[in-house]
Amino acid sequence: VLTSLTEHRGVTSGKEMQLRSWDFRVCRSSSPPLFFRCLSPRFSLLLLDLEEYYFEQHTVYHVTTSSAKKRKIRGSLKVCSKSIIFEPEDHVEPILKVCFCVYLIKENNVVAPYRVERGDSTFLFHLEVSSKTEDVVQTLLQLHRASCLDKLGDQTAMIAANLQSRLARTSFDKNSFQNVSEIPHMECEAEMVTPLVTNPGHVCITDQSLYFQPLNGYPEQVVRIELHRVKQIYKRRHGLRPLGLEVFCTENDFCSDIYLKFYKTSDRNDLYYYIATFLENHMVEHTAESYMLQWQRGHLSNYQYLLHLNNLADRSGNDLSQYPVFPWIIADYNSTELDMMNPATFRDLSKPVGALNKERLERLLSRYRDMPDPRFMYGSHYSSPGYVLFYLVRVAPEHMLCLQNGRYDNADRMFNSIGETWKNCLEGATDFKELIPDFYGNDPSFLLNCLSLDLGKRQGGSSVQDVVLPPWAADASDFLQKSQKALESQYVSEHLHEWIDLVFGFKQKGSEAVAAHNVFHPLTYEGGIDCDSIEDPNEKIAMLIQILEFGQTPTQLFTTPHPQRITPRFQSISRTPSCYLTRSSFLASTSEDSSFEDLTEETRRLAWNNIAKLKLMSTHKIHKEAVTGIAVTRTASSVFTTSQDSTLKMFSRESNGLQRSMSFSNMALSSCLMLPEDKAVVCSSWDNNVYFYSIPFGRRQDTLMGHDDAISKMCWKDNQLYTASWDSTVKVWQCDSADIANNKRCQFQLLAEFEHEAGVNTINLNPAGTLLVSGTKDGTVTIWDTSSSVQLHQVHCHSGKIHDVAFSPDSRHILSVGEDSCLKVIDVQTGMMISSVQADEEQRCFCWDGNTVLSGGQSGHLQVLDLLSNKVTTRIPGHSGAVTAMWMNEQCSTVITGGEDKQIIFWKLDC
Repeated sequence: VLTSLTEHRGVTSGKEMQLRSWDFRVCRSSSPPLFFRCLSPRFSLLLLDLEEYYFEQHTVYHVTTSSAKKRKIRGSLKVCSKSIIFEPEDHVEPILKVCFCVYLIKENNVVAPYRVERGDSTFLFHLEVSSKTEDVVQTLLQLHRASCLDKLGDQTAMIAANLQSRLARTSFDKNSFQNVSEIPHMECEAEMVTPLVTNPGHVCITDQSLYFQPLNGYPEQVVRIELHRVKQIYKRRHGLRPLGLEVFCTENDFCSDIYLKFYKTSDRNDLYYYIATFLENHMVEHTAESYMLQWQRGHLSNYQYLLHLNNLADRSGNDLSQYPVFPWIIADYNSTELDMMNPATFRDLSKPVGALNKERLERLLSRYRDMPDPRFMYGSHYSSPGYVLFYLVRVAPEHMLCLQNGRYDNADRMFNSIGETWKNCLEGATDFKELIPDFYGNDPSFLLNCLSLDLGKRQGGSSVQDVVLPPWAADASDFLQKSQKALESQYVSEHLHEWIDLVFGFKQKGSEAVAAHNVFHPLTYEGGIDCDSIEDPNEKIAMLIQILEFGQTPTQLFTTPHPQRITPRFQSISRTPSCYLTRSSFLASTSEDSSFEDLTEETRRLAWNNIAKLKLMSTHKIHKEAVTGIAVTRTASSVFTTSQDSTLKMFSRESNGLQRSMSFSNMALSSCLMLPEDKAVVCSSWDNNVYFYSIPFGRRQDTLMGHDDAISKMCWKDNQLYTASWDSTVKVWQCDSADIANNKRCQFQLLAEFEHEAGVNTINLNPAGTLLVSGTKDGTVTIWDTSSSVQLHQVHCHSGKIHDVAFSPDSRHILSVGEDSCLKVIDVQTGMMISSVQADEEQRCFCWDGNTVLSGGQSGHLQVLDLLSNKVTTRIPGHSGAVTAMWMNEQCSTVITGGEDKQIIFWKLDC
């Protein structure tokens, strides 16, 4: 080729591309599958080899002589780092790709395997602008020298130097700004990432827009993203290196607007923080924990949650080595009817694909035990570019041709049958692949040969056409609908957390991965190798190619067991109970408190939906110091309050005035509670004692001297009094409420003592009384089984003292607030902290329904926080000092608060 060019000065070399075909886009249909959309132009970057760059294009005439007749075919010559590509304007003519051999592509404009011509060939190209001929020839000679180097690393280094030289000689064209008033903030070099290929160019960000200008002007001269339209930005790792940035301009769409790979991590970070700062008041930053909470409570479907986790774990439709991964769900591909109530219908989600077949697993483990370090159980991954395109070849044939050097796979190894593929995943020696989101979407085109592609013939002589569906599927659309139904089924909802543990969670790495038979090649894990530390260029490029082609394990999102989803009460079809639900205490609490049909529950739900409509009814300054506790009779006629002024006050709702004032010692009272039958109020004191006040007799009835330091909080359940103290203990006392009601002296019996490492500031019981949670001065939350006095979980989640802590009504979650101004949500099953919200001020006390929090802050205002979106929806002015105590009635329609301003305030729901 070069000889011909140097002999004929009318020759040309080229780039550009008014035509592209099968350009890759990741899109989402109405109920979002990811798929590839075919576009009309013929040329695309997919005609390049992996890790090849397209530099420039020139309009040329390809001069041919056949049968003594000379022809001049007009087209575009594209100069690439490892080849030259000629794209004729006449679509009947094939595209020519010239490198170590000659590929004839898209003959008669048909997508098909490339035809290869080997041996010596001479091509004559005339540049339309002849003055550029010398420059083109010199460029080709330089690239030819790179291709002749013996070692791949040396070739790559020389090409990279050529690329960086081109980038250094050019800069972002500021004439591309949409608005002349835009102020540029930074400019750097990067590559736009699309599946299998990247395109180098210049990035520029202004006070209004993010721009990317491809070095070659393909597929357009400039890509512009308006900053005010950006909804989400994610840092990505590309090739296991922290170089990627993906930008989304839609809230619930997984089709990103641009994916950029930078040459320097610092450039990526600078751009990320600039956009994040610009958007901090316009965009909600979601975490795995916040999505988990939404999923647990049914606000996200299983499908949506998996997509969110994939997104957070660096999985992107623009990166086939990190394409979103979904599990095999259905295990029955032989029946004529799909029985969703039969556990045998479903795959065991607690095991990776490689461990589903016991006999195969034994063979793999035998090899694993004899393997030198670093050992791995599976030689192939569950997600890789080859596996993704195995499923998508019918809608993305050019991507498959790009990945496999212009060829399709052997017809018998193609995606021919869903049942056969599942069987091979169970029995194949090296096949452990999972699925992709498309199996649970709405677009069945990846299962149909709608493009009439010639994908080859199988051994029996039949051609590869549509994918063979299981007998229970009437057609491809029906298959997807039933797959969707299976994914959202009760069985999967009960067990999906087990698969999440394997792929995104604590069983992904380490000893837990070994125990779960979930160990893959070290190169697939984040941090498994530092490519930047490899000095040998040949070793480095070989390692990068291996990483990109082999597949990558998602970023680990969870390091503790993932909680199970909260599902409605109907007959469970689990094979075995979840290992996290075996504690009798938890089962007892949920069985009593999770009714979905209770009328009172509906009343509460309606009240919480309107909690922002709380109206201040009256204020009463009845104490001389801060209010510390509130207790109300069942008829709500009398309100008792304690204070740091050492008094217990009785306020009458009927007369709207103070009726009684009692003092038990000269030290502060810290809390109070009402005993059953409204016959007595129990008060805790900083003098280490608990005082029992008889309402009918109007006097102190009994005293419990129970601790060695101030008592901070109390709870009561079924004749048992729980007292928390700064002496680092919680004590459980047997007290007969009937004796107290009858004005008898009570025989206090110590039943249990829960030891802590710091002073206990607050406690709370779940509604069933089977679990207790404590919050300490050092920021630790501890969950206890009250029946066995066993500590279930201990979570250090605050950087300072915990002010208040409470179970959700269904006992699934615990909320705590502390002096670090954070609100933390902990999952009771696993002890995992699943949500953390930084408030704008310290919150002192709260009530909540599991989704919405009504809290009192340091400023005296009440605030309504939606935990599912992590947003404060309403702020309600109230006290003139910190809110220190809060009480809510059973219907959630009346609230009473007390504050450092010595007042109590009555609130009513106005709806």
